[in-house]
Amino acid sequence: MIIETNSPLPRNPRPIILIGAGGIVNDAHLPAYRIAGFWVTGIYDIDRERALQTAERFDIPLVYYSPEDMLARSPRSVVFDVAVPGSQLLSVLRQLPDGAHVLMQKPMGEDLVMAKEILELTRVKKMTAAVNFQLRYAPFINAARHIIGQGLIGELCDIEVNVNVYTPWHLWKFLYSLPRVEILYHSIHYIDLVRSFLGDPESIYAKTIKHPSTAELASVRTSVIMDYGLMKRANILTNHNHDFGLQQQQSYVKFEGTKGAIKLTLGVLKNYPQGVADSFEYVITEKGKAPVWKTLDVAGGWFPHAFIGSMSQVMLAAEGSIVRPDNSVEDAIKTMACVEAAYESSERGGVRPEPGLGIG
Repeated sequence: MIIETNSPLPRNPRPIILIGAGGIVNDAHLPAYRIAGFWVTGIYDIDRERALQTAERFDIPLVYYSPEDMLARSPRSVVFDVAVPGSQLLSVLRQLPDGAHVLMQKPMGEDLVMAKEILELTRVKKMTAAVNFQLRYAPFINAARHIIGQGLIGELCDIEVNVNVYTPWHLWKFLYSLPRVEILYHSIHYIDLVRSFLGDPESIYAKTIKHPSTAELASVRTSVIMDYGLMKRANILTNHNHDFGLQQQQSYVKFEGTKGAIKLTLGVLKNYPQGVADSFEYVITEKGKAPVWKTLDVAGGWFPHAFIGSMSQVMLAAEGSIVRPDNSVEDAIKTMACVEAAYESSERGGVRPEPGLGIG
């Protein structure tokens, strides 16, 4: 069985200008672009020393002094890779030229109100704009999508995400001052992933909470139910404070159909940032035979390989191979709407059982 694991690549890749030189840029964006053969022509960060260090590490020829310097010395046909916190996206986008091709780091703003402003701004400026929801392009997700698309596990009726790991939150200092953390900066990936397979849900049920050991963070544990009616289930369960060794940690996405199932282990989330190996297991039932689980060797992982797919979507749209990116702001706004619904559900709380019905 031949299974496609790679994302489509542009015929004529455009040069990339990076705005931001933080950890995600060094750990994922730039390693991915190096693998794909994409050329990063310049980089800007408000911390010039950090930009210089990143440029030296990845052989980036230009380090800009300011946004004005960047725009003055940038090639005409580029993709701007905007890797800044969601709260800064609007100010950066306002400075970019009309008609620009842009890939912005998720989330698409800090809330749905900001996401709508970003969407409107990209429309007014006639940008080809996309959001880096890259999990949907990870090689193992591409493989799962291929198997499901071929109908090999029957009708897809169940998606489950379960993450029980220890996440070193101190690596992202900016998160400590934010009113929203876990869903907006992590589970958003899984919400977007579910949407990419099942479409938009009818409703969202959710609860996101703190942990005593990281009480200064807004939330680090989440339960989300995405409602797709009576025949399809989509559940997301995350706990980032399982600080008890690797033995009982787990991090997986499971797809179940009417004739089979797929289970993907997301190794990057265990022992982060070093990670452990991914795994891809699947079963396709045959009438009269006992189910037999098999493994599939998939080259590449979420970090950094998925980042090739999200950037490629912008480049494919720029060269006219597709009408617009699969991860366009027009699609990403729907993921942001789901995130907003999850926070609203969490704040409203559940239904209280009727009291006073016990005996004694």
